[in-house]
Amino acid sequence: MQSMALTVPQSGSIEAYVQSAYSIPVLSADEEYALASRLHEEDDLQAAQSLIMSHLRFVIHIAKGYSGYGLPQADLIQEGNVGLMKAVKRFDPAVGVRLVSFAVHWIKAEIHEYVLKNWRIVKVATTKAQRKLFFNLRKNKKRLGWFSKEEVSTVAETLGVTEKDVLEMESRMGSQDQAFDLTSDDDDAGSAPGSFAPVQFLEDKQSDLATSVENENWESHANNRLASAMVNLDERSQHIVKTRWLDEDKATLQELADKYSISAERVRQLEKNALNKLKNAMVL
Repeated sequence: MQSMALTVPQSGSIEAYVQSAYSIPVLSADEEYALASRLHEEDDLQAAQSLIMSHLRFVIHIAKGYSGYGLPQADLIQEGNVGLMKAVKRFDPAVGVRLVSFAVHWIKAEIHEYVLKNWRIVKVATTKAQRKLFFNLRKNKKRLGWFSKEEVSTVAETLGVTEKDVLEMESRMGSQDQAFDLTSDDDDAGSAPGSFAPVQFLEDKQSDLATSVENENWESHANNRLASAMVNLDERSQHIVKTRWLDEDKATLQELADKYSISAERVRQLEKNALNKLKNAMVL
């Protein structure tokens, strides 16, 4: 299967990309099986593209889980898309599992690889003290072994950092990142007997990813319906519902009664009527 470039725009247009990806319908099991069979048996690239495009939302969903590393969201999604394409290429519909359950390992593997490659760049020298520590360790370490406790204390005192910082930096400098995937970008040529990549041992902690994303989509849809229903309420009713149910610091009936110069019982009636209207609008 030829490479398909799925370029994710940078931050300025990432929202448009996400919206576009979520607008592509999710395939039913029968549709997915038919497309995967065409790809597997006939090398149908159009089928491959359909499978990839319909699963872009799953990549976005997974990539959101790695936002805490301080890396660009667009790059995380881009790497996840590479994993998705690898998964589609290797997917065998005869196995009897959905593509998303198979692809989640490949998507995470590519994102993990990207994070590991960039985490050292991002974190090793983010502060002046860390940069000073990093370069001094490289310059002054006299042997290959680990520092003794006394040496750690001496280095920490000399450089004005904590012993924890010294140990952490020494660990990072002495470690090597192991790829999650096979060493070759394309393993069609095979690998040495007995060689395995960590991705082959990964256990999916959230095997029903499709259900998770469906639930997220349902929640998003429900929120959109609620927003649309709120617009149809009068301004006073909107404010009552918002301050009584949606705001973090909720208003009391008496506070709203004082604001609108009506009784607390009248506020309760307005609130009840507004909620009934919202309920009816949500179930339509």
